[in-house]
Amino acid sequence: MKYDVLYEGAFAMLKVHLNPGESVKAEMGAMVAMSPGVELRGTVDGGLMRGLGRMLSGEKFFFQELTATRGQSEVLLSPGAIGDIQAIELDGSYKLYVQKDGFLAGTHGIQVNTKMQNLTRGLFSGEGFFIIEISGSGTVFLSSFGAIHAINLEPGEEMIIDNGHLVAWPDYMDYKVEKAASGWLNSLTSGEALVCRFRGEGVVLVQSRNPGSFGTWIKSFVPSRP
Repeated sequence: MKYDVLYEGAFAMLKVHLNPGESVKAEMGAMVAMSPGVELRGTVDGGLMRGLGRMLSGEKFFFQELTATRGQSEVLLSPGAIGDIQAIELDGSYKLYVQKDGFLAGTHGIQVNTKMQNLTRGLFSGEGFFIIEISGSGTVFLSSFGAIHAINLEPGEEMIIDNGHLVAWPDYMDYKVEKAASGWLNSLTSGEALVCRFRGEGVVLVQSRNPGSFGTWIKSFVPSRP
C-alpha cells in the first residue's frame, strides 16, 4: 500500500492509495475525503471486549474501515489534534506502546489493543492505568500534538522524558517514573514534577508540544465567571 504524509509538521494529513480490495482502518472521524469507489463502514475490530479496552485507554470504541471496492482509490485522513503524522513499520517481532489519542490509522494486519500498566506507572506516568498497545505486521500511522521527534538510545544509554511529551516506544524498552529534580519542591517548582527515565536500546518518539500545558495556556485567556 502506498501513502504520502502531506503538510508535515503542525497540520499533517495522510493520503492513502488503495488498490482494489485493499483497506485501511482509522480512528473514528478521521476521514477527510475519499474516492467514490471507497466503501466506508464502522467496525469494532476485535469484538466487544477489545473495544471496551480501547475506551479505557482513551481511544474510541469504533474504528472506521475504508475499502477500495471499485478500482484505484484514494483516502485522505487527518487526526483531531494539530500536529504531525509518523508511519511506523511493524514486523510482528515487538509491540508498540502509544499514548492515548496517538493512533490514527493502520493497514491490514495491525491490531490495536489495550495494555494495563502497574500501579506506580498508572498513577504517575501521565498516561493512566491503560495505554494503547499496537501489534501485528503492517504499517501504523501515529499522530501527535506538535512535531514528532525520534530519540535513539544505544544499549545502556538513558534519557529522561517529560511524560506529557511521550508519543510511542517499543515494548522491549524499560522505563521508570521518577521525580524531575532532586527533591519534590524542586520538581514541583520547575513545572516538571514527574518524568519517565528510559533505558536503551531503542527509539522513543516524543512530541514537541504538551497537550496539558497547552490546555492550561488556553484557560488563561478564558474569562472567569464573577
